[in-house]
Amino acid sequence: MKKLTSPLLMATLLLGSQAVLAAEPIVIKFSHVVAADTPKGRAAEYFKKLAEERTKGRVKIQVYANSQLYKDKEELEALQMGSVQMLAPITSKFGPMGLKEFELFDVPYLFHTEDEVHKVTRGPVGKTLLQKLETRGMKGLAFWDNGFRVFSANKPLKVPADMKGLKIRINSSKINQSIIQAAGGLPQTMALSEVYQAMQTGVVDGGDGNLSNLYTQKQYEVQKYVVNTKHSYSGYAVVVNKGFWDKLPADVRGILEGAIQEATVYNDTMAEKDTADAIAKMRASGKTQVYEPTAAEKALWVKALEPVQNEVAARIGIATLNAAKQAMAK
Repeated sequence: MKKLTSPLLMATLLLGSQAVLAAEPIVIKFSHVVAADTPKGRAAEYFKKLAEERTKGRVKIQVYANSQLYKDKEELEALQMGSVQMLAPITSKFGPMGLKEFELFDVPYLFHTEDEVHKVTRGPVGKTLLQKLETRGMKGLAFWDNGFRVFSANKPLKVPADMKGLKIRINSSKINQSIIQAAGGLPQTMALSEVYQAMQTGVVDGGDGNLSNLYTQKQYEVQKYVVNTKHSYSGYAVVVNKGFWDKLPADVRGILEGAIQEATVYNDTMAEKDTADAIAKMRASGKTQVYEPTAAEKALWVKALEPVQNEVAARIGIATLNAAKQAMAK
């Protein structure tokens, strides 16, 4: 049988192959280090749902939770290299990259409520901070809440003196390191995925983190005491590889930005609810005592951590600190 090699047939085959190629979805790998049932984990899935529905299959979001792909210390490098396209790392991680202004969120007792935080993150200060990420090959899309930080240990921590000599796990933040030192503890930088075993085996005596992760990472099972100091804010910045983002069709970028904004509202609502739920569930477990400091005890924590605020002003710049305070005052 004679082969059909007419120009018309070849053109038809070419158009067909182009149609198949055009139908290939844009894949976005969204990696994070916390459990899927945390506010961030659920918000990532909510963003996936909105993005895939609204792009009608043109975009496919692959969410990898709980350090499935990369640990704390690895994920930002993976994003910059293009191995993943999206992350939502804790803001503390940007300080070691040279973006010290992000350490604003670690300042002890600067923020007291989520509303104060939102006046900063959702206003001009937050916008300026996100823009600074572009110098590191990232596009900042939003800030996500994760409650406030507390201390945990296997002994009661009612006042700063109780922390003296204890090895306390922190993330990679110079400010959090100073906080532990100011309270008399010994800071130990460690990836979140390694904390449970470190607490269980006594490599560290306690931790500095938020209530949601304390519960979902099951750290409460190996920590007998939690003191609800709420000494600093804990939140994330949703970022995407800038080179990848810039190459996306303009309409797709618009859809993704809208989906992120809705996922942000969803995350922040869940974060507030999960904090209360985590306290109730840890208390109900009988494994951990969650202690609320008295006014006098809280004053001792504030006083002990006051020197850290002066250090922060020098690190992040007094202009950034003042801008945040002015935003909160409005």
